[in-house]
Amino acid sequence: MTLRIFVTATLSMLATLSLADPGVTDSTITLGMSAPLSGPNGAYGLDMRKTIEAYFESINKSGGVHGRQLELVALDDGYETERTVANTKTLIQDKNVFALLSFYGSSPTTEAMNKVFGPAKVPLVGTISGAGTLREPLSANVNSRYMFHVRTSYADETAVIVNYLAGLGISRIAVFYQNDGFGKSGLDGITAALSQHKLAPVAVGTVERNAIDVAKPVEIIAKSNAQAVIMVTLYKPTAAFMKAMKQVGQNPLFMALSPVGTEQLIQELGTTSSRGLGISQVVPYPWSASIPVVREYQKFSAKPGIYSYYGMEGYLMARTMVEGLKRISSKEPTRERLVNALESLHNLDLGGFKVNYSPTARQGSSFVELTVLGPNGKLLK
Repeated sequence: MTLRIFVTATLSMLATLSLADPGVTDSTITLGMSAPLSGPNGAYGLDMRKTIEAYFESINKSGGVHGRQLELVALDDGYETERTVANTKTLIQDKNVFALLSFYGSSPTTEAMNKVFGPAKVPLVGTISGAGTLREPLSANVNSRYMFHVRTSYADETAVIVNYLAGLGISRIAVFYQNDGFGKSGLDGITAALSQHKLAPVAVGTVERNAIDVAKPVEIIAKSNAQAVIMVTLYKPTAAFMKAMKQVGQNPLFMALSPVGTEQLIQELGTTSSRGLGISQVVPYPWSASIPVVREYQKFSAKPGIYSYYGMEGYLMARTMVEGLKRISSKEPTRERLVNALESLHNLDLGGFKVNYSPTARQGSSFVELTVLGPNGKLLK
């Protein structure tokens, strides 16, 4: 009888344990992150990681999620596609994370989705990318089911910028873009938006990822005498391009997309050179204490009193993940249950920023607003 009871209890315990996926214990849930934590774009990933860690620490002090403490494993990919793919494999196969959070970059995340976390059926909440390659309909790409966006698309961002410029009567618009998934997706969005106004780019120049050699695009775009230049680049090549254009006597209206890194760009340019630059943003203004979710983010800022768009976006990604985990209720967490829980987040109001998913929708948000750099490098709405 004693042996029978022991065997029955053991089988019951094993059955219970089998309900949970890797990365889950009775006391913890482990999540994985891949982002640039070093190199020219390291400031982006570090800001997101530190904000997320501070938020998770607060959650854990309050008892965690259904009694489980949240743990984050963050790996440095240097904003390189191959390293991101390798990191994703390591996180899933070696680190045994339950789910993924806060990736970075269009080409890196697209490759990781189609080659690693999509086939493995491991959900990712949030990536710094608005690329169309990450937003294919679920009916067209089964891997898209596991990519939950928190930001809107580059198509939405570029449409807002182009409509703004057209409203000012500007018709000669050039494009400076990064030669990768990010830049090409932005270029596609700009071209499509311009076509709605029966316009096309007057010149197009490009720069390689993680490079700042802008001589050729400056030469091409300067010859066009563009009234405005939309830049689909990160802060270092953006700063190099703007400085070089001014050195050759070109002073068009410069516009940039949200991934540029607003705070880093201001620092790189200096307050005088950056004045008048327009930047589209896809999350709320991080300095506005009138917005509830911003006030909450400010408590977890990587540097107390110093806020940033990347930190704000990292916080929104982490909040979304936690909301999904909470909706699994008291059941043993599985990745499939997390996917279903995230799909149930219909018009979730995080406090001034809404996230919306469904069984067929992964866009998350349609929020876009324009900001401009004013005197002394102050960002204005």
